[in-house]
Amino acid sequence: MRILFMGTPEFAVPSLRALAQAHELVGVVTQPDRRAGRGQRVVFSPVKQVAQELGLPILQPEKIGDPQVMEELEGLGADLYVVVAFGQKIPDRLLAAPRFGCINVHSSLLPKYRGAAPINAAIQNGETITGVTTMYLGSGWDDGDIILQEEEPIGPRDTAGALHDRLMVKGAKLLLETVRLIEQGRAPRRPQDHSQATYAFRLKKEDAQVDFNRPAVELDRLIRAMNPWPVAWAQIRGETVRIWEALPSSQEGPPGEVLALSEQGLLVACGRGSLFLQELQRPGGKVLSGLDFANGLRLRVGDKLS
Repeated sequence: MRILFMGTPEFAVPSLRALAQAHELVGVVTQPDRRAGRGQRVVFSPVKQVAQELGLPILQPEKIGDPQVMEELEGLGADLYVVVAFGQKIPDRLLAAPRFGCINVHSSLLPKYRGAAPINAAIQNGETITGVTTMYLGSGWDDGDIILQEEEPIGPRDTAGALHDRLMVKGAKLLLETVRLIEQGRAPRRPQDHSQATYAFRLKKEDAQVDFNRPAVELDRLIRAMNPWPVAWAQIRGETVRIWEALPSSQEGPPGEVLALSEQGLLVACGRGSLFLQELQRPGGKVLSGLDFANGLRLRVGDKLS
């Protein structure tokens, strides 16, 4: 089958590689190159890097809805468009262009967690199961008819990064099966129950703030949900400190107070329970153990962190 692939981040890479082995890719559409870091060097998207490695034609439109861009894409004569975390909304004109339509891989069990951050939301909300969905793209965000779904358990210590890596592999396998069924004319098509839809909006830095007045179990989920991006943070001694890893405890105390210092971490009281802060990072510094961090700031039992 002739396929046009659209994707940008690491999550889309296994899907791109899988399709390239099994089908003819007429082109790869990804986001334009960006400048990043202190040196503002040009950075290619992970999808572009792999497309170059595979020798595939690459298109990087600023706006996929530009009439000239759409005309160019239509001219490639693809039978199917596949979208995996592309980053731009696909116009209705393009949805109708290929004979087999336009399909998508989404990292949740739709209609739950539509939107940009479904993996983070599933962990933060305490879900024990999530999964991947393949669907036909519709006019709205993640509201199209479901083709296939597969579940994935969420472990009690899973971070967003760990879950992301499992789901991107599972999504690629499900995508191959989906394309096979479409090619054979046997793909199911199940409309979503829109009344059951929930949303996971794009994350902002303020979403990752740790407030020690909240229960420790909630903060533990927040810290794992924000790892590796945007990374949980708290104001400690006037600094914005990143918190990479923590572990909840049942010990109680006034919220924000240091309860213990040990190899297990810096134990801080929360609104209910407490947290061992195990990996922290001061601005511009390296990641430290909780004990090393506490020693660096000369924290003692009974001190208040904020």
